[in-house]
Amino acid sequence: MKKKILLPTDFSKNAWNAIVYAIELYKNQECDFYVLNTFNATGYALESMMVPEPGEKIFDEAKAKSEEGLGKILERLSFRDEYPGHKFFMISQFNSILEAIKDVVEKQDIDMIIMGTKGATNASDIIYGSNTVLVMEKSRGCPVMAVPAGADHKTLKEIVFPTDFNMNFKRRELQDLIEVVQISNAELKVLYITNGEPLTAEQESNKKLLEESFENLKYSFHTLNNIDVKSGVRCFVESRESDMITFFNRKHSFFGSIFSRPMVKDLGYKSTVPVLALHDLRS
Repeated sequence: MKKKILLPTDFSKNAWNAIVYAIELYKNQECDFYVLNTFNATGYALESMMVPEPGEKIFDEAKAKSEEGLGKILERLSFRDEYPGHKFFMISQFNSILEAIKDVVEKQDIDMIIMGTKGATNASDIIYGSNTVLVMEKSRGCPVMAVPAGADHKTLKEIVFPTDFNMNFKRRELQDLIEVVQISNAELKVLYITNGEPLTAEQESNKKLLEESFENLKYSFHTLNNIDVKSGVRCFVESRESDMITFFNRKHSFFGSIFSRPMVKDLGYKSTVPVLALHDLRS
């Protein structure tokens, strides 16, 4: 079945790398890629509460700049025509990045968002820009994959999935992860970090559900004892040189406490590990 992938861009080098990563990751699949750029008309009088409209100079100039940038991306993509099953659609929208993404996800029935981790400012001490964190946290209509500047799809051989086994995953919630593992032919490492206490009956049951869901994949379970989760994930990924981290963004829980900006910073300033945020369909 054809995949629909949303690729937000601010025309930065990092955003372009995320586009290339997405194209290569899905090279063997039929895909519609929607490249989205948002613009706003800065400089109008905020106190007037008037939003510029089409036909006004400030709006038209901002829109023209956005469309020009998308035109250049389309031109660059035209030289990458090795995958005939890929089609590209350019979207320019006057909106905030989050609202525009929600709009396109809904209207186009998007399967996956793939975006860069940093914007045009590219500050060396910020691994995940505020927009990326916002989208991973608030855009819950489909999974979000954040791709750092140095990431290369060719190295995607191992995906780390930290879990505490307290969530009874549904197969459909795991489907996006399973698909990424399959198309990349990667190995899935399920990581459990514990203080040494045995699994409860509920945790054992949830672990068995994962085994059943992953039965056709190359996967294995790993346990780290007596280490905090952030440090444990970082050490595991770095020691094994893993190529991606995936996690479930449970509302008001896992993302806020574990994969907050400090967590990303813990992975190192030169991190080249993409992060795939999945969503609990029940939250």
